[in-house]
Amino acid sequence: MLTLVALTLIWPSGDSNFEDPLLLDADPISATVVSDQLVPCYYDASQDCRLIGFEMLDGPFEGEFGTIEQGTTSPLDVGDGVIVVAYESADGDVQFSFQDYRRGWPMIILVALFVGAVLALGRWRGIGAIAGLGFSLIVITGFTLPAILDGTNAVTVALVTASLIAFAALFLAHGFEIATAVALLSTFGSLVITAVLARIFVGVTSLTGLTDDSSVLLGGLDNSIDPRGILLAGIVIGALGVLDDVTVTQVSAVWELKRARPEMTTVELMRPALRIGRDHISSTVNTLFLAYAGAALPLLLLFTEAGQGITGVLTREVVATEIVRALVGSIGLVASVPLSTWLAAVVVSGEPARHRH
Repeated sequence: MLTLVALTLIWPSGDSNFEDPLLLDADPISATVVSDQLVPCYYDASQDCRLIGFEMLDGPFEGEFGTIEQGTTSPLDVGDGVIVVAYESADGDVQFSFQDYRRGWPMIILVALFVGAVLALGRWRGIGAIAGLGFSLIVITGFTLPAILDGTNAVTVALVTASLIAFAALFLAHGFEIATAVALLSTFGSLVITAVLARIFVGVTSLTGLTDDSSVLLGGLDNSIDPRGILLAGIVIGALGVLDDVTVTQVSAVWELKRARPEMTTVELMRPALRIGRDHISSTVNTLFLAYAGAALPLLLLFTEAGQGITGVLTREVVATEIVRALVGSIGLVASVPLSTWLAAVVVSGEPARHRH
């Protein structure tokens, strides 16, 4: 009920005037590279550039050909599928620029492989997991992003988003059972701890949330959007994906222990379940740090190449942000183990083991 009430109160109005000026007159056009020639650069005839010719496949220039000039190290090659944008130059001519590669079909194939693998192993539970993932995408694109752009507090939006996703993801993937409800409550408690710690340490470490071009541009285009709030929201939503894994595992462990030995008391259930939780947390925390380190690897290499000391690197905002994100998320994970174990042990001790199927 609290989730539904909050959702109703902060539902985006759809009246946001936010616009990206970079895309106002530059609709993406699908194209295929058909030629590649080495020519003098238009801005400096003493240097060589590659003149890339392409055929446009859609948009107002469908079937026509265009060219873009690239440096000699450009990875573009004949046969590549690309996205270009058209714009009008100062003298009125239509010119084109390279925007990105076309990745539609490879990503569709990858999604199909992912769905097939999940369904092959999970079967009916796999269908629920896929449905939960689809619901998560719908919530984020249909509610979370519009609500933040509407000027609503980003942390509030993140908590409501996490609640909606947790309900759908857990019940669809693990069934409508008491154990799932216990895992859900444990996830909520851990999320609150994570959100409180994130707010405290983002504040005391003076993180601004302006760590990349996108966040700077977003803040410049719409003053109602708080970059620090978006950072906090990202920490909360990011923590949810790992928290539900830990809480479900702990609750399942307690239920299976009770099924194997129905005479076990609450305290007796907690001891072996906590040992399982310690092993799980050890690997999960390491995974979390390695994921953040892998994402920041190019940046870390750049700082190392510049000869900066380890202390200077770790306290730079772009790195400190990831450290705070990882540590706060890890503390939330650690807290979720005793919380979910205790709650599951208390509930299952008062329920017959047959309730878990």
